[in-house]
Amino acid sequence: MAARPHEVVPVDRRPASTSTPPRDEDLHRRLVYGDESALGEVYDAFGGLAHAVARRVTRSTNAAEEVVQEVLTQLWARPYTFDPARGSLRAWLSMRAHRRAVDRMCEAEERALPAGAALLPHTALAELPLAQRQVLHLAYFAGRTYRQAAVELGIPEGTAKTRLRVALRSLADRLADPPDPAVEKGI
Repeated sequence: MAARPHEVVPVDRRPASTSTPPRDEDLHRRLVYGDESALGEVYDAFGGLAHAVARRVTRSTNAAEEVVQEVLTQLWARPYTFDPARGSLRAWLSMRAHRRAVDRMCEAEERALPAGAALLPHTALAELPLAQRQVLHLAYFAGRTYRQAAVELGIPEGTAKTRLRVALRSLADRLADPPDPAVEKGI
């Protein structure tokens, strides 16, 4: 295909007017070899999508722009984190933008928590009776069903189920109405 004088023809010989994004394998190879124009093509092809995903999570244009910048910077710095054999670059960037946006929201919530609030779940767990903590640990942290927890603890299934239900209700109540730090300190 011969290029017309006014038409820009990229290295892979596709006309610039083609609306299909560049092939993921080609972009990946070029990113690995440090081709800065490949990063620009990634941004042109998928930056809007990554921004939309991040904007939907963060509800902030500025935060979404920062997320896109972080995701693309990561891709540039470590192009091997994307593997074209495992999926499309479009899906990978969308997923990374979503994860990073969620991380930013979690970080913002943690910063907004009052002092000591981050320890509240741990304190509530520690205050449960041992029998309830054991079933809860097996069910939620060790990935067991209440039936498997019952076998491991040598208790009836109904007892394990009841202990788990009571433990979860106690935690929910405790976390829904946390103690006032001023009252605990006697202020």
